[in-house]
Amino acid sequence: MKALIILPVENPQMFKSPRRAFQVDDWLGLLTVTIIFSLWFVSLANLITISIGDTSWIWVTVAIAVRSYLHTGLFILAHDSMHGNLIPRDRRLNDLIGNIAVSIYGFLPYEHCRKNHTDHHQYPSQSGDPDFHGGLAHPFFWYCKFIREYFPLRSLFTFLINMSIIFWGLIIVFHVSMINLVLFWLVPLVLSSLQLFYFGTYLPHRHTYNNPNFSPRLVSNVYLNVWSFVSCYNFGHYHWEHHEYPKTPWYRLSKIHGQE
Repeated sequence: MKALIILPVENPQMFKSPRRAFQVDDWLGLLTVTIIFSLWFVSLANLITISIGDTSWIWVTVAIAVRSYLHTGLFILAHDSMHGNLIPRDRRLNDLIGNIAVSIYGFLPYEHCRKNHTDHHQYPSQSGDPDFHGGLAHPFFWYCKFIREYFPLRSLFTFLINMSIIFWGLIIVFHVSMINLVLFWLVPLVLSSLQLFYFGTYLPHRHTYNNPNFSPRLVSNVYLNVWSFVSCYNFGHYHWEHHEYPKTPWYRLSKIHGQE
């Protein structure tokens, strides 16, 4: 006769994953999100109400440049979320912020962007890379392919419909000038796409070999680090580091060369 063995009832709490407390990178990620989101919305709210005719063209140019840089920052946040680097300890919050960032950027589909970027890392500068258009391709045609990959026809229609609703809503309800919306919203979007393309894609990948933008940094100094940050949030000058260490947040890329 076999003995009947009665096992103790397991505590259901034992099967739940422990709640992982936020660490430094999580708080830094939230800080960058707060800064970029806040500056983007505050700058837009202030700039769309100014009188262009009474404003210096130099000031308008500077404002457009700053808005363009902040717009690029939205995509950088989404990019880091695609790698799970934005809020590493909370993937749900990480992806939620990424979704919001690309939606504000241009109503882009987050999952489509993430798939494209995953393929880019898997096949960098190869035929399977959606960001690549041949090492000798003209920048104009490469840029067109870059936009087509991240702005498929369906997304373009979504963008046009949503922007039309928002623009006409602001014009009719708040009496915002169309020229302000174009200068401080649409123009920064276009300039941002050019910045992401030229510094973050074209320069690093136009030549796979002997490319100073796609090789380990041999030297680093304050000027290079400032330029790296200003040009494309470190994804231009430190592009090799990003591919080698994709789990490193954008603000730590400049430190990777010291670990080589």
